[in-house]
This record gives sequence, C-alpha cells and structure tokens, in this order.
Amino acid sequence: MKIWQKKDFEHNDISLKTESFTVGNDRVLDMRLAPFDIMASLAHAEMLKEVGIISGQEFEDIQKGLHQIEEKIRSGKFAIEEHIEDIHSQIEKELIDSIGDAGKKVHTGRSRNDQVLVAIKLYLKAEIKEIAQLSLTLFERLQSLSEENSSHLMPGYTHLQLAMPSSFGMWFGAYAEALVDDLEVLSSAYSLANKNPLGSGAGYGSAFPLNRTLTTKLLNMKTLNFNSLYAQMTRGKTEKVLLNAIASIAATISKFSYDICLYLNQQFDYLIFPDSLTTGSSIMPHKKNPDVFELLRAKCNRIQAYPNEMTLLINNLPSGYHRDMQLTKEITFSAIDTIKECLQMLTFALKDVKIKEGLLEDKKFDTLFTVDEINQLVKNGMTFRDAYRKIGNDVNEGKFNPDKSIKHTHEGSICNLCNKEIRALMMDVMKKFE
Repeated sequence: MKIWQKKDFEHNDISLKTESFTVGNDRVLDMRLAPFDIMASLAHAEMLKEVGIISGQEFEDIQKGLHQIEEKIRSGKFAIEEHIEDIHSQIEKELIDSIGDAGKKVHTGRSRNDQVLVAIKLYLKAEIKEIAQLSLTLFERLQSLSEENSSHLMPGYTHLQLAMPSSFGMWFGAYAEALVDDLEVLSSAYSLANKNPLGSGAGYGSAFPLNRTLTTKLLNMKTLNFNSLYAQMTRGKTEKVLLNAIASIAATISKFSYDICLYLNQQFDYLIFPDSLTTGSSIMPHKKNPDVFELLRAKCNRIQAYPNEMTLLINNLPSGYHRDMQLTKEITFSAIDTIKECLQMLTFALKDVKIKEGLLEDKKFDTLFTVDEINQLVKNGMTFRDAYRKIGNDVNEGKFNPDKSIKHTHEGSICNLCNKEIRALMMDVMKKFE
C-alpha cells in the first residue's frame, strides 16, 4: 500500500505497469538517501515534541524506532519492499510496524515533497564535501609535483606553436590553481544545499506551529528556505548549480588529460608513465597507449553535458512540484559518482609520473628563446622594436643562436612564489565547506 492511498486496492496489469513506470529506478537510487531521511525524520520528530504536537514518550519511541532502522541500513539488511514506492515510504512503514501509532504521527506537518527535498539536500551536502576533499587531495598532488619540478624547463605553446620557455612546475601549478576556482564554484552549490526546506510542506507551508529554525539547527544547516513555495522550486535548481560546479572540475581534468595524452606522444615525449598505467596494441608491440587519460578526458567531457540535460528537464516547469523532478536524481547521482571516480584515478596516476629533463637543449626548441634574446638586447640599450626586428630576421635567415645559459633562471622562484599564494587561496576556499 502506498502512503498516499486511502484504501487497499487489488493490483492488476494496468496498475503494475503504472507503478513500474512511475517508480522507475527509485528503489535503487533512493538507497543512498536512506541515512539522510532518518536524520531529517529525527529532527522533525524532535521539533514536533518541542512544539507539543507529540508527547515525550512518543518521541522516545520514534527515536528508538528510527535508530533501529538506521542500524539495519548500516548493516546492509534494509531493503525497499515490492510495491513500496521509495525509501521514505519504506522507512515510515517499518517505523509503524515497529512502534505502532506513534509512527503514524512522524509525518505530521510535512509532505513527502519537503521530506524528499531535505533528504536530497543533506545528501548533496555530504557529497559536495567529499568532492571538495578529493579535489584538495588532487590539488596537493599537483602542488607537490609543481614544487619538485619548478626549475625543469618545458616548451610553452600558443596556437599549439612554440612560444616561450616554461617549466613543468608552472604546468602542474596551473592546474592546481584551476582547482581553486573550481572549488569556488562548488562552494556556491554547497551554500544552496545548506538551506533547510523542511516544514515547507508541498510548497504551501503547514497549519501546525512548526519551528523551522529548530530543525535547521538540528540538521546543522546554515539557514532555511524562508518562502515555502520557493523551497520546492529549489528542487532541480540546487542540483543544476552542483552539476555546473562538477562540470567545472571535469573541464579542468579533461584539459589536463588532453595535455598528458599529447605530451606522452613520441613526437613530444615529455612525460613517462609506468607500464601499469598504459595499455598496448594487439598488433603493434611498441605501443604504450594512454587509455587512462583518454577515458578521464571522455568521462569528464560527458559530465559537462549534464548541466544541459538538467536544464532541459526542469526549464519548462511552472512553480510547484512536478513528477519530472524525480529524474533529477539519475542525472545528479551519475555526475557525482563519475567525478569522484575521476578525481581518485587522476590523483592515483600522478604519483608515478616522471618528466624528461634537459628538453630545451634540443635545437628544435631554439626559437623559444627569442623573447629572452630581445629582452637582453633591450637591457643593453637597443629599442624593443629594433631588437624585435633583429631577432626576427636572424630566425628567418637561420642565424639565430640563443644563449641558453639564460634559461629562465628566475622560473623556479616565480613558480614557488605562485604555489605559496595558490595554497593560501585553496585553504580559504576549503573553509567554505565547514
């Protein structure tokens, strides 16, 4: 029996088909919401006791029953029964079976709409903090590689043409700083998820004297969604902001993975990864294919489509709740799982990366030093434009022979100064997830 049914009815082929279509994947997807529904129900029940809607004894019974269900969830013994629509209905059914009429009172003053919404927000908060922590771990790996390679020169490119000397330290450090900006975006999603919708009902509040400030405090949320209708309108909106943040992280990983694939190419040959992180060819024995990084690139490119998918799902809906919103879970959960997997894999892979030193000794990289040579001439008194023309003509006539002893000797100190500032920025951003 559904929690919205007024009386039992016999299942037939039509009702079973309707149930299968409307429930969809919820029985599987909802399992990850189970502990958060328990958390929200405990807070709601305590608030009902404080405002005098249920007795102290009834609250104790509800609390005990919910903790017993929570233990079943932790031990893996909890399951959603056939013909039960979702995790929220199953928890309520088990609570009533366990403690009787007191369990029938826990839904007083709330709708399944705000019940689902608060569980999702609590779940998103937890996942956002985990994504932030995984991003921080990757950040630390990139920072370490940047510091280790701050003076190891590499070619810089614009338009995929040789530009100026850079360093592997600056390259690794650039992606570390990119993660700082990505987590700034992620912190916005955390801020939205940290607002309590419980007590907004189906979007039109409740006639009971609910204390929404108390449940906000009990749930350790920063504030609440004040307007009850807007609370319902955040369903899908919060997820969309999160998906944009995840897409931002994914864009950083995708670009970095593309760089790695390029630099592993034999014609570049800037990096070395162990055989355990590459694959071979069935007919070409010399191949070391960067499959890990190609898949990171592909998975992260797919992630960047999710915000658009969410937009198409929710964009043509008027205010209030609509069943369309059920499908937001499939999109959001998939994005969360994939970005966590990619963050973990990239961090793991980078522990074994090695770089080629002395790359710029090769004459094919001589033109990287044109700007250094121009600057030297300017320091000796020549105007910039005359120096530019002289060096340009030398290159065109094959007479350019740079003094590579310059070698951007300041590169290492600049890189390390950047890293110090970037680390401070990251620490400030991480405070937003506390």
